[in-house]
Amino acid sequence: MKKAISMLQQIQIAVGGFFLMVFLLTVVFQMMSRYLGIAATWTEDVSTYSFIWAVFMGAGAMVLERKHFAFTSISDMMKNEKAKSVLSIIISVIMLIFAVLMVYYGIKVTKQFWNYTWVNIQAFKRGPTWLCLPICGVTSCIYLVELIAEDVNTLMKGGNK
Repeated sequence: MKKAISMLQQIQIAVGGFFLMVFLLTVVFQMMSRYLGIAATWTEDVSTYSFIWAVFMGAGAMVLERKHFAFTSISDMMKNEKAKSVLSIIISVIMLIFAVLMVYYGIKVTKQFWNYTWVNIQAFKRGPTWLCLPICGVTSCIYLVELIAEDVNTLMKGGNK
């Protein structure tokens, strides 16, 4: 299971990296086209939506490594490993609630905007551009359940990782 989750994370990072590259190339093209006096209005939509995908794919992937949300000020002060594990579970459960809400409302937003068109590229629909919300939510839920299971396992072993 751990291998499958790791592979899912790598895929998510690759997708996020791809969209970050699209964002950067589009912004560079946009700057060049303005400098040369060429109208390229489509670049605004492509850069905006590719950036949104890059952010949500990266954010979801970092949940597994506990790098997306980090509340280290309290856990750094703790000496007891059991207490650290309990705090980690509490934080993960709070994040899981948020991730479930992200899935629910992400699906609602995606459905609502499914048939809306992009401003500058009328052939493209906005629905697929918002699929990143429920995808990020689902993958975050998977990662958080894995992290909670690890922390519970740590507690059952007496708090030693």
